[in-house]
Amino acid sequence: MIARAALVLALGSLPSAALAWTKPPPDDACRAAPFEGAAFTLCQAVPGKQTLRLVDRGPDGKPLRSFAKLKAAGGKTPVAFAMNAGMFDARGLPVGLLVIDGKPQKPLAQGKGSGNFFLKPNGVFYEDATGWHVVDTATYATDQHDGLTFATQSGPMLLVDGALNPQIAADGPSRKLRNGVCVDAKGVAWFAISEKPVSFGRFARLFRDKIGCRDALYLDGTVSSLWDPAADRQDARAPLGPIVVAEQSK
Repeated sequence: MIARAALVLALGSLPSAALAWTKPPPDDACRAAPFEGAAFTLCQAVPGKQTLRLVDRGPDGKPLRSFAKLKAAGGKTPVAFAMNAGMFDARGLPVGLLVIDGKPQKPLAQGKGSGNFFLKPNGVFYEDATGWHVVDTATYATDQHDGLTFATQSGPMLLVDGALNPQIAADGPSRKLRNGVCVDAKGVAWFAISEKPVSFGRFARLFRDKIGCRDALYLDGTVSSLWDPAADRQDARAPLGPIVVAEQSK
């Protein structure tokens, strides 16, 4: 979902040697995952096996907006998968917090507004010295983040401490393609994308009942897209904003 607010902050660019796809990763990071009669794809990033980074601009300083441009940027490290990672405006600039390579690009948004991003509580997916985390925005605002590497803010939270966000119906009438992220008790980051339109409630239960996470964050809908090199999949359904990339480290 594209937010309409105009943003003028310049964002960090993607180093030209950050990514690669010249060979497939040694094993598949993504797999099909049926749940409650719907089709999903789950991708996992395991500490020590994959590293995660956020990107938003290419070497030319312009927003990437697509996996094709991400691929064209070149690099040396095999890409396990990539997925859109946060809501954005019409120019592809993030609505909320964005930290790339430890450098703040856009501050935390704690105000009110319309649309899914502002459906409270919203939240943040980030990496610091202790690993990957998903927390609600209020918690992020009060916690310490030593060694912060990246952060992206989106909304709403799908799960908070094991419970569905109270503003999400169990199986409401809205049906969209959806993608999101959670981090399990072992520190594994799980990314999910629906293959067909689904409700918020079903999507939230996927993270709780199939993956086993207690906190999960909605990343976006309709534009939700996945690049899975091992499956020769590169979605191109809509222009993207920030992108999370899982690089194969082992």
